[in-house]
Amino acid sequence: MQILRTKPIEQTLADSDEPGRRLKRTLSTWDLMIMGIAVAVGAGIFSVGAKAAANFSGPAVTVSFAIAAVACALAIMCYAEFATAIPVAGSAYVFTYATMGELLAWIIGWNLILELFTAGAVVAKYWGLYLSKVFSLVGLNVPASVQVGPVELVWGPFLIVSIFTVLLVLGTKLSARVGNFFTIIKIAVVLFVIVVGFMYVKAQNYAPFVPEAVPAHGTDGTAVLKQSLVAFASGEAPAQYGLFGVFAGAALVFFAFIGFDVVATSAEEVRDPQKTLPRGIFAGLGAVTLLYILVSLALTGMVPYTTLAAADQPTLTTAFEAVGNTDAAKVIAFGSLVGLTTVIMVLLMGLARVVLAMSRDGLLPRALSVTSEKRSTPARLQILCGALVALVAGLTQVDVLEEMINIGTLSAFVVVSLGIIVLRRRRPDLKPSFRVPFGKVLPIVSALLCLYLMANLAIETWIYFVVWLAIGLTIYFAYGRGHSRLNERFAAARSAVTPDHEALDSASVQE
Repeated sequence: MQILRTKPIEQTLADSDEPGRRLKRTLSTWDLMIMGIAVAVGAGIFSVGAKAAANFSGPAVTVSFAIAAVACALAIMCYAEFATAIPVAGSAYVFTYATMGELLAWIIGWNLILELFTAGAVVAKYWGLYLSKVFSLVGLNVPASVQVGPVELVWGPFLIVSIFTVLLVLGTKLSARVGNFFTIIKIAVVLFVIVVGFMYVKAQNYAPFVPEAVPAHGTDGTAVLKQSLVAFASGEAPAQYGLFGVFAGAALVFFAFIGFDVVATSAEEVRDPQKTLPRGIFAGLGAVTLLYILVSLALTGMVPYTTLAAADQPTLTTAFEAVGNTDAAKVIAFGSLVGLTTVIMVLLMGLARVVLAMSRDGLLPRALSVTSEKRSTPARLQILCGALVALVAGLTQVDVLEEMINIGTLSAFVVVSLGIIVLRRRRPDLKPSFRVPFGKVLPIVSALLCLYLMANLAIETWIYFVVWLAIGLTIYFAYGRGHSRLNERFAAARSAVTPDHEALDSASVQE
């Protein structure tokens, strides 16, 4: 069947070198490591961790981060093996196309677009909130929104997305240098949070470490929709905290680790990817995990988790304000603002690279994959992606779809993990510089763990996800399947063979 055809790896590599659609290899191991830290150390530390502690895990949010880190590490091993075997832009989409066929590749690419687009808009929205926080802390009364004709535009998110879109159009290396500068600043702020936070830690705030499950707030219908799928399937009444809360917290804070699959999308722009990619990805993941665990210990040790739960939008500043250290709260608010800038930049870059890979294959319009001659960047595509993210972030309440980012990422992680097994079976001749250890065991464990984290996301998230998949499948069958370059090549090869058969048949009749 056409939709189950896989794209040969050799063809994928050849397409990445197509004139007018190629990217330039400029990134080093250091750039990749900083890129991973840049995209991960942001909303995960400054916002999502506090939210998970307040609403799901309590002090056990540290365990939630550890579970999410293990799931990410296992999946990232699979990404590293794939990326060193097929070092081109597109990440999980490209890997799936080479192993499991066109339809599943489209679904994964569509989910990556969901992940990166929604994440870019949500993080930009967070950036706007922190900008308003910084203004209020320094005594400035600056309106968060402006009236543009009949619509109200939240100008902060719109501005920051526009700035980084311009930087990415000017070149990946330039963007990486700017990102490095901001990343060093926010790492300093995170270390400040850890050092100052531990000065306020009280042992009694860690008890109970895993809070006892309590009935969820809200009406019956609302509570059920907010309940995780696994809790609902087990017949449990809608509840917060407890053991299910720890895993629900892990599913939420997984948002903090989404950057590392984005790093894999830059494989085509990396110098010596066979060595650089694994080193950069794992160094970044290790640094980020250590920072997350230390910050979560400081956060839940400073104040009881109930104090965080009482806040409408719990963040790190909530804890420092609760202990009376408003000066630290100002530093954190500024650090959060700086931290989220680099997250936005890497997400915008990753989004453009996934769409570029899909358009190269004809599943999206081919015009989107054209790169500029001077800088070898997908300028028109980057501008389009940036404009859409800026408009959604500035004009909508996109933050309500936060968990959609996680389900899109986890679905890709599941397929990539299983794809390693398929790749090794179909192409034993490939010798990637990095291989996931313990044969099939770790890829299978990775897939199962990611599936379990998906099952711990809210029912309403699953409903939105099914709707998103339905829209994606409609686009594929209406456009993508008919314009697939793989299908065109197959049809051309078949038509080239057919006349020869007809000639042979004609000769046979004459004889």
